Amino acid sequence: MKIIVTWLLFAGVIAVNALANILPINGYNTGQISAFYPNAFVPAGFTFSIWGIIYLLLLSYTIGYTYYTFKRRQYPKAYLFIERINTYFLLTCLFNMAWIVAWHYLQIELSVLIMLLFLSTLIQLFLKSKTMAHDLTTTQKFILQTPFIVYLGWISVATIANITALLVAYKWTALNIAPVYWSAVMILIAIVLAAVMLIKFQVVSFTLVVAWALWGIYNAQGPAAPILARITAIGIGVLISAVLFTFFKSKIQLVN
Repeated sequence: MKIIVTWLLFAGVIAVNALANILPINGYNTGQISAFYPNAFVPAGFTFSIWGIIYLLLLSYTIGYTYYTFKRRQYPKAYLFIERINTYFLLTCLFNMAWIVAWHYLQIELSVLIMLLFLSTLIQLFLKSKTMAHDLTTTQKFILQTPFIVYLGWISVATIANITALLVAYKWTALNIAPVYWSAVMILIAIVLAAVMLIKFQVVSFTLVVAWALWGIYNAQGPAAPILARITAIGIGVLISAVLFTFFKSKIQLVN
């Protein structure tokens, strides 16, 4: 029964996200609604191709969940791992679908609330998985844990973007600071978050996702806003350098 529910909710996420643009829901596709809240934190359209990777990774998790459930006696550690995190995965599916509906019906406040619950659930899933991931093989980690690190990275960026859209909807002009500078602050928050996650948890995939989002912002906003071009370029350089340093450091430790 758990396997059926897991597959149904995963399929629901794929279906709802597809219908959001095929129908589209409420007469708007997802990108058109983003245009209602113009701001300098929105990345170029190609950046959203990462969803294809995320869904493939979630598919690998769902297949892995099914396999290790049937093979639980043969792989008890992998089974214990998925049993501990699968409820959180199911919740992310519900929040994903709920966010799409709220966003497409222009319920911006509700969409932010759902996104915060979505992010909180992924954080809890990540923290739960970190305590048990050491018991998994490299392949099991990639199938069962990596999908959610990538997911968390993108939803962290999406949460910042969603809150920025809300501020635009409210025509928020606190301290009379130009919107481009508020976007710069948001970008700095994303860079610091990625750096902290890499230093504290060594989650390379999370950091690469944020770097990808910065590349999208650089391409979309950089030509019109030199300050954002500089910040995103520096941020990408810092994050990629940090990833390479982490990689080579781990290799040296293995040799020693």
